[in-house]
Amino acid sequence: MAKTFPRSWLLAASALAGAVYAQPSPGVQQRIDQAIKDAGNNTGQLDYTAFVNPFIGTGAVTYGDVCPGASIPFGMAKITADFTGYAPAGYITDETQYCHGLSPLHDSGTGSSLGTYGNFEILPLLCPGGFDSCTTSLLARQIMRKNNTDDAYPGYFALTLANDIRMEATSTRRAGLERFTFPRGSTPYFVLDLANDLPASFAGGTMNIDPDQGRITIGGQWGSRCFNFGPSEYHYQAFACYDLLNGGNQTLAEYGMWTADTYGLDAKAKGVTSLNQSLNLIGGIYQSGALFSYANNPTEVTIRVGVSFVSSEQACANAESEVGGASFEQVVAASSALWQEKLSKIEIDVANTPANVTEMFYSSLYRSFLTPNNATDETQGVFANTTSFYFDSLYCSWDTFRTFYPLLSLTSPVEFAQIVDNYVDGWRKNGWMPECRANNLPGWTQGGSSADNIVSHFAMAYHNEAAALGIDLTDLYAAMKADGEDNPLEWNTEGRQVNVYQEYGYVPFAVFDPSSTGRQTREGSRTLEYAFEDFAIRQVALLLNNSADAATYENRSLFYRNVWDANVTSDGFTGFAQKRHMNGSFAYTDPIDCSEQDTNTSRACSLQANNENGFYESSSWEYSWYAPHDTAHLVEAMGGNATFVKRLEHFFNAGYYLAGNEPSFQTPVGYHYANKPTMSVDRVRDVVFTNFDITPDGIPGNDDQAAMASVLTWHLLGLYPVPSTSQILILSPFIPSYTIHNSYLNTSTTVTVEGYDANSVQQVIPAGAAAYVQKVTVNGVPTASRCHFDFYDTFRIGGNITISVTSNKTLVNDCAGPVPESISTGGFAVPRSIPLIA
Repeated sequence: MAKTFPRSWLLAASALAGAVYAQPSPGVQQRIDQAIKDAGNNTGQLDYTAFVNPFIGTGAVTYGDVCPGASIPFGMAKITADFTGYAPAGYITDETQYCHGLSPLHDSGTGSSLGTYGNFEILPLLCPGGFDSCTTSLLARQIMRKNNTDDAYPGYFALTLANDIRMEATSTRRAGLERFTFPRGSTPYFVLDLANDLPASFAGGTMNIDPDQGRITIGGQWGSRCFNFGPSEYHYQAFACYDLLNGGNQTLAEYGMWTADTYGLDAKAKGVTSLNQSLNLIGGIYQSGALFSYANNPTEVTIRVGVSFVSSEQACANAESEVGGASFEQVVAASSALWQEKLSKIEIDVANTPANVTEMFYSSLYRSFLTPNNATDETQGVFANTTSFYFDSLYCSWDTFRTFYPLLSLTSPVEFAQIVDNYVDGWRKNGWMPECRANNLPGWTQGGSSADNIVSHFAMAYHNEAAALGIDLTDLYAAMKADGEDNPLEWNTEGRQVNVYQEYGYVPFAVFDPSSTGRQTREGSRTLEYAFEDFAIRQVALLLNNSADAATYENRSLFYRNVWDANVTSDGFTGFAQKRHMNGSFAYTDPIDCSEQDTNTSRACSLQANNENGFYESSSWEYSWYAPHDTAHLVEAMGGNATFVKRLEHFFNAGYYLAGNEPSFQTPVGYHYANKPTMSVDRVRDVVFTNFDITPDGIPGNDDQAAMASVLTWHLLGLYPVPSTSQILILSPFIPSYTIHNSYLNTSTTVTVEGYDANSVQQVIPAGAAAYVQKVTVNGVPTASRCHFDFYDTFRIGGNITISVTSNKTLVNDCAGPVPESISTGGFAVPRSIPLIA
């Protein structure tokens, strides 16, 4: 989900670009640089975790909202520090902000302004005056950190506070260890929150101290109060279990409870062992929690934490089963091993790849395994006790179907299937598949039912293995059909407004809808998205030999044409998507509105009720390129190849393209469809080096649950997927050679760039540098086109792909065969498959 702030806020935020940030530690980059340098001389197995920079995307200029905390792949626990100011993932590099504590639940890369989770914060304190002098309230305790001390690598996070206390964390799936190093001779105190979370959404809960067992248990309810993310009426439950004695190696001294507010309340009660607080109906939230200290002034304190969405007992059981008596270093090592297994799914030629590309690549691949959060066996509400897998933090399907899930299909069919099982189970429990989910609560739909494209992509790639992977294709298709046919009474959080869409052939502006409710906005973009979702259903109908449904949904997939107004002109180009009235007339929107060139900085462009633009977080200039299944028709509608290319060039040069906005993802490779693939190569080089780098502000906006991470990964690999199909477009790799391992299929595919020239890997490809695709062979056989190949011919079967490149751009500026497929030119007629083994 892209950011939902008014555009004026985003413009104002750009003024921060001149700020000086003193985080993270310079040692982080030095360590990565040395690891990449050493890899050139390493003949054994490389440590791919050493190339990851978890701080990319944590800056306060582009606001990537990335969580750099300790996590395992898809971990439910993500332990990081929480800071004041705009910090949706808890952490931010901005050294002007204050730390409130360390907490075990976070999301990464969200577009929600207030953040999510941040429950159960713990902060080490120095209280020279004893128990009653401790600063427990949020305002009183907030503290700066020391410059250049923040550190992180896969499975580990640390920083040093201004009072010289060092905080470190490592984690398992649902638990972790937190280690604190105090100045010698000081008494370690800790404040632990009951009520506080990032969006201040506490709705009641309890906290209990068992001093003999040295255990604090916490449980309560919180809400989805993220700005423009989900209904504030909904609440979720969460629980934590803090074990304080480190296996008997630590001894408690004082303990008790505290409450506070911002109007003078600051009360502490030594020896009290329980808190029970309800929702404050008059408004406002009491700050509250536990306060405790350790005997004998230990320099180092280790605390074990478990989390759960079921009960405090299960939180304790999670800590006991996943951490047990393991040391901090042992948990770090176990986490690192899990990350190594995931990162080694794609092994690149580090020695001959530019160092910044190596760092960008593995940092992006790392983030693509960071979310969604695997909360299997931690279910509540209608999902309680489900036998299916369960994942939280689906931010949002509209963000992730384009590149994130296609990337999973290359390396990780097992995890892909688990997430698909989660989507289909949403249909079983609610009647529709989820669109967004955070805090175990439904969020707002953005484009419709983008889950259709996610489960369709899985079916197109792995239908032969679906049953073995735990996916019933009959149920999967039924879930898609529900999205395509069943209109919810309220479609803001699930499903689509399909009744009027089917009746009119588009989503009408200002429509009379007597049978369902939802925010009547985004009519143009919803029509475009609904149509592509119908293409996804068509694909699975073909796969299941349901010819009648295939014909119906193929026709509906062309409804995107019904919002194309051939009479609208902008910047000398004619034909743009527009919203449309019930009577068929178009409601004019200037195609520039809600673009970066829109001079009205207060215009509503997102989910606001006064969004009259007709498009979601985009302009018509941006969304008019959107028909991934039928770009050939767009080429003709825009005036043919030459005009299409000229218009694409203008789109980028005039500043309408937004690298951080998902509807723009495919446009850099759009030149392929006009038979000008070398222009795609040029454009992708420019897009990458203009918008991505290895600094904390190295992604163009929030990561959107690894949408930015995955699109960059595809670009660096020199490939691009077409969602809901098995087709992959060929660009020009930034890497001389790489091998993709699919351990489930037991295949490995090595891509080699013949004639690779590292000098071409920059924003503008210099004259004479080889970067343009001349020929592609798969296992020695030339492909029918140098613009695309198929997953079934390549990564499914494994082997060797050779991409030969040249510096002669003119010589190879065509596909030397068919351009990528479109439905209007007979493409995608038969889904690819392999014979079933008898």
